[in-house]
Amino acid sequence: MKFIRTEIPEVVIIEPTVHGDERGYFIETFRQDKLEAFLGFKVNFCQDNESRSSKGVLRGLHYQLAPAAQTKLVRVISGRVLDVAVDIRKGSPTFGKYVAVELSGENKRQMFVPRGFAHGFVVLEDDTVFAYKVDNYYSPENDRGIAFDDAALGIDWKIVKEEFQLSDKDTEQPMLKDAELFDYGTDLYA
Repeated sequence: MKFIRTEIPEVVIIEPTVHGDERGYFIETFRQDKLEAFLGFKVNFCQDNESRSSKGVLRGLHYQLAPAAQTKLVRVISGRVLDVAVDIRKGSPTFGKYVAVELSGENKRQMFVPRGFAHGFVVLEDDTVFAYKVDNYYSPENDRGIAFDDAALGIDWKIVKEEFQLSDKDTEQPMLKDAELFDYGTDLYA
């Protein structure tokens, strides 16, 4: 398992080792001990989620406020997505910046999205199955989001806006400047 820090060091790409032969393949998709050794702090995932979507579906940018803030470990089982994590910690040197990575059933990459980040993805291929772990349960009263098309973020979603398939929730999110955010330097894992 290989851990790669991105241009926002708290966001980490994980490349599992694939053991394959003519019969197929085997991978370890999660090793808590190795992840925690790399990160230097504990993460206790409590729930796994999965979605299936068609090309053009955009989900995000979502997050939960404290005390229900969530860390996510995301991956694609089949298909392809462009996965995005946005730093929403006021005062952070990378505030408002984002990391975008293609995750696919073929490349088997994963992205670790820490607390203090908004997360979203757009589906690049029909019948894509997206799976993720979270370290806090869903909390409707703490559920928040940011507009996926906020010009201040400048996210290149890799497909034209007319192809997006959005939920009502995702068409009504505030711009970053109007959203409830996190404070940089606050220990979100305490």
